[in-house]
This record gives sequence, structure tokens and C-alpha cells, in this order.
Amino acid sequence: MGFKKVVKAFGNEILQADGEVDRVKLGQIVFSDPSKRQLLNRLLAPHISMGIFCQILKLWMKGCKVIVLDVPLLFEAKLDKWTKPIIVVWVDPNTQLHRLMARDNSSEYDAKNRINAQMPLEFKREKADIVINNSGSLDDLNEEFRKVLFEVTKPLTWIEFGLSRQGALSALMSIIVGLLMSKYFLAARMTNE
Repeated sequence: MGFKKVVKAFGNEILQADGEVDRVKLGQIVFSDPSKRQLLNRLLAPHISMGIFCQILKLWMKGCKVIVLDVPLLFEAKLDKWTKPIIVVWVDPNTQLHRLMARDNSSEYDAKNRINAQMPLEFKREKADIVINNSGSLDDLNEEFRKVLFEVTKPLTWIEFGLSRQGALSALMSIIVGLLMSKYFLAARMTNE
């Protein structure tokens, strides 16, 4: 549904020969024009948010203890209110620019447009609970990730437990047991009177 809205809004020029969206071409359009970027975000945000919610619900029902969301627009979409801890993968600006140019085979101008269209990494870094520094090697990144994984898989606090699947099920069972016991005691009391 979101695909059709995007094609309608931006035209068939954004499509490749195989019918898929040409992400580079669409990126050039939206990262050079803030109003078009806002339009794209308005078109896709509801579909993306619903998809994320459905996946979280499925994983929660399966009993997953840790769910990782990779959301580049976490703060812009106001999803930071619903996630804990917030982990930001940070990189120094020069490395970010060169990696983006290499990844997308883009010009410095296009890469800077894309970076400047996003919330600054420094702002995200300040709002993060945990920061992973990705300015070094892949081995350095893996080591940082192992440290963070250890941190987020520690035992839950009581509040975190209450918000977890196990906590919700425990609360539900407590309510059911409490209702059944009160019904039993009420019936026993009425019988004795």
C-alpha cells in the first residue's frame, strides 16, 4: 500500500526496470528537497510504525527477552518514548561521509545532502542510553557490540520485569487466582451464614 502511494507521489521515474524503487534516485530527490522528504515520511510512517508494532508483538508473544529495533528515524518518529535502552551507533563525521559515499557510490554533494537531512548524530548521541563508537575497525565494532549485548541481557529490574511478557503473564495469573480465591471465600462465607 505504501509502495503505491510513493510511486503515485514521485512518479514512475523512481522505478527501476524490474519495478523496484530505485533507492538512489529517490534518495537524491528527497535528500535535496525537505518538503519531498517530509512527504515521503508522511506516506511511509504509518506503514513502518504498524510493521514495527506487529513484529514486536509477535516476538513478545514468542517470549523473546531482547528485541532490537534498527530505526534510523527513532527520534524524529518519536519512537524513543517506547524503547529502552536507546542505543546509538555513532561515527565521527568524516568517517560517516566517506563510508556513505563508498556504500552508495555517491558524490560528496549527495552524501552531504543525505547527512544534513538527518538529525545530527551528536544530538542522538546525547539522548542515547548507550553509545557504540563505530569509528574504528569491524573488530572494534564487534567488541563494542559484545559489551552492549552483555549490558542489555542482564537480569531485569522489577519495572522492566513488569513490562516483559513474563511479568504480564504473572500479573494476569495473579489476578485470575485472586478472583477465583475471592469467589471461593465468598461462597464459603455465604454457606457458613
